[in-house]
Amino acid sequence: MIGLRLALSWLTVLPLHVESVDTRAARSAIAVAPVVGALLGLLAAGVLWLPFPPLLAGVLAVGVLALATRGMHLDGLADTADGLGCYGPPERALAVMKGGDVGPFGVVALIVVLGVEAVALPSVPWAGVVLALAAGRTAFGACCVRGVPAARPDGLGALVAGTQPWWVPAGWAVLLAAAGLVAVGPRAAVGVVVAAAVVALLVAHTRRRFGGVTGDVLGAACELATAVVLAACTLS
Repeated sequence: MIGLRLALSWLTVLPLHVESVDTRAARSAIAVAPVVGALLGLLAAGVLWLPFPPLLAGVLAVGVLALATRGMHLDGLADTADGLGCYGPPERALAVMKGGDVGPFGVVALIVVLGVEAVALPSVPWAGVVLALAAGRTAFGACCVRGVPAARPDGLGALVAGTQPWWVPAGWAVLLAAAGLVAVGPRAAVGVVVAAAVVALLVAHTRRRFGGVTGDVLGAACELATAVVLAACTLS
């Protein structure tokens, strides 16, 4: 329960407080993050039921999700894109990511990913929306498997890096793929598999570029995985 409480505190705007955050609590929070994603998916599905035109409903759902998560995953996506897009050694890339400005790579990444999500959301059944948001939070575990170091000695990345055995995110991915197959169809299961591959490639690339993962990388992986599953669920 401490892990779930911490996950809700980290990943939503709910005013929850955890007295002490150690490695054990952080490990549990990352492991149960897909549950928080499923709750956010239900929230987004509720917004999509409102009597608005489809595209407007999709934009509103994206906005509500940004508010519900403090926009931190979007910030991570933009910072990671800027870090990967700059030249120079890892230290320069990490400095760019830590800066408060959003560069051209970050802007493009936000436009593309948020555009995909806003357009796809109204076309996806509510079960697919829940699946996509849960898959996005499963990406946290994939970024934090044992053997993947933190790029910095401090920050969220340093707290959660290497805390997950491989079977935790893998187990969630299998569960979500099976649930997607039953509730939505083969396209949803394929989306989960493709999202897992995209996150694995992102982790491998950021490990080479930055020397490991950061909290920004976790946010980027979350948004990319969510967008991939949503896009897959729109396929006929």
